[in-house]
Amino acid sequence: MSHSLLTGRLAKEHKTIKHMLQIYCSSHCQPDLRTNGLCPDCLSLLNYAAQKLDRCPYGESKPDCARCPIHCYKPEPRQQARQAMIYSGPRMLYRHPIEAIQHLLDKRRPIPEKPPAGASQYARRKAAEKQKQ
Repeated sequence: MSHSLLTGRLAKEHKTIKHMLQIYCSSHCQPDLRTNGLCPDCLSLLNYAAQKLDRCPYGESKPDCARCPIHCYKPEPRQQARQAMIYSGPRMLYRHPIEAIQHLLDKRRPIPEKPPAGASQYARRKAAEKQKQ
């Protein structure tokens, strides 16, 4: 899943997750295994997060994942993401202060109503491809 398919708030959220995983990985994973700042496990989690962001039924109006009524992450990746965010969240204020503050502000946004079918970027992209045919 290419993160370049993500736009708007979802792209910003992907960037924040990437920075959080880089902070976590730099302290918890073996340095000789890292490529572009991430070990294979953290890179796999980042790709999983990108796929979930792309297919989020809320689309651009998505709430933060911790308060979302729809839990789309499987239990193991969800626990891995939670662990990385607990560690890197406070450190984001030093390395990426603007992103950290934006992330904290996003947590205060109200949770929108249940999304209509086809609101995810993935569904909209597939519908657009179907119309072109």
